[in-house]
Formats: sequence, structure tokens, C-alpha cells
Amino acid sequence: MQTVNIHEAKTHFSRFVDQAEAGEEIVIARAGKPVARLVALVPVARPMRKLGLGKPQFMFPEHFDELAAAQITDMFESGN
Repeated sequence: MQTVNIHEAKTHFSRFVDQAEAGEEIVIARAGKPVARLVALVPVARPMRKLGLGKPQFMFPEHFDELAAAQITDMFESGN
């Protein structure tokens, strides 16, 4: 465990973050008294989301991809 003063921590912040990420614990002190600790975060493992949970709540018409096909074609052809 490494102890550094606040001024040194501000000056070399990136280096200390890299060291903490590598697993080292950095203690930051003010006037020689420890006031903070810099450590790496443990990644949070999120469970996989199950697909299709809302399926019973929503219904699409059987030919959804063909609805208003004539109007859409007309918009493309007319430029409006």
C-alpha cells in the first residue's frame, strides 16, 4: 500500500489511477494523515436480459410490413 500527499496525487493522478487499476491500493494523505483511498472498482456482472418478456402485451398485425405500402411508395416516387 502506497501513501502519497494530495499535491503529489494531483500531479501524478493518471499514474496513480493506472496503479490502482492494476490492483494496488493508494492512500491519499493531507499533512501526513490518511484522508482517502484509491482502489480499482470491481466490475458489476449484470445478468443477461431475457428477450420476449413483453411479447404477450403487444400484438402486431399479421402483415405489418405491408401496411400502407402504397402510400409509402407514393411518397418516395413523388418526393413529398
